[in-house]
Amino acid sequence: MVFASAINCMDGRTQEPVINWIKKNYNVKYIDMITEAGPIKIISENSDICLINSIKERLNISINIHGSKLIAIVGHYDCAKNPENKNTQIKQIKDCINIVKQWYDVEIVGLYVNENWQVEEIDIYKNS
Repeated sequence: MVFASAINCMDGRTQEPVINWIKKNYNVKYIDMITEAGPIKIISENSDICLINSIKERLNISINIHGSKLIAIVGHYDCAKNPENKNTQIKQIKDCINIVKQWYDVEIVGLYVNENWQVEEIDIYKNS
């Protein structure tokens, strides 16, 4: 696998830890970063159909053109748009996995970037 995709917050503090974690754990060369402010809140609450469609459109490019076989869905500590606690964000990440697995037949991993900017694996969905 050369490419992976990540639905991640726009917060710059989360970018490098997520990219490094995916490269290390999935042996990929490039990560297509699909960023929004608080994307796990947007997707899990189905709160902004325009943003959800934008995320899907960018995922389509990553999966159908770049050949990505992995989507990481990321929540993080101290999110300005989604200031929920870790447990709530973990639930949102799991809800997002259940939603996104209906969009694409690829592996999906849920990640949480903690207060030390370290990545924790929350959940994983392996496609058929």
